[in-house]
Amino acid sequence: MPSFMDRAFELAQAAQAAGEVPVGCVIVRDGIVIAETANRTLTDHDPTAHAEMLAIRHAATVLGSERLPECDLYVTLEPCAMCAAAISFARIRRLYYGAGDPKGGAVEHGVAFFDSRTCHHRPEVYGGLGEAESAALLREFFRARR
Repeated sequence: MPSFMDRAFELAQAAQAAGEVPVGCVIVRDGIVIAETANRTLTDHDPTAHAEMLAIRHAATVLGSERLPECDLYVTLEPCAMCAAAISFARIRRLYYGAGDPKGGAVEHGVAFFDSRTCHHRPEVYGGLGEAESAALLREFFRARR
């Protein structure tokens, strides 16, 4: 049976096929996927259209609440500062991510958003799930663009 991270990886592959940076995201509540998407910054002409942002917006609409405390978020790349803040504001319960991002990540790299004393909510964080596959997909994408 495929995992939620496997589904996020499939979404990342679809993003790559569409010319987007290959990042996929799935939000789960009570074992059921309530939102899933991939990066759409180019497609939507929107710099905030990261997979996490789009999935959080959709999940909030589905649940009719700006708070998602019983939800877990699976994403193929370590969230950036914008997405980490949205995860905190949405009160996501657990964050699972694939590849770390030393340049743009904000969970274990960069600003380490959840470690900031001004962070309102800190999800449980589990990094490195499917890291090799996610990192390889990103390397392939950026190598092809150079």
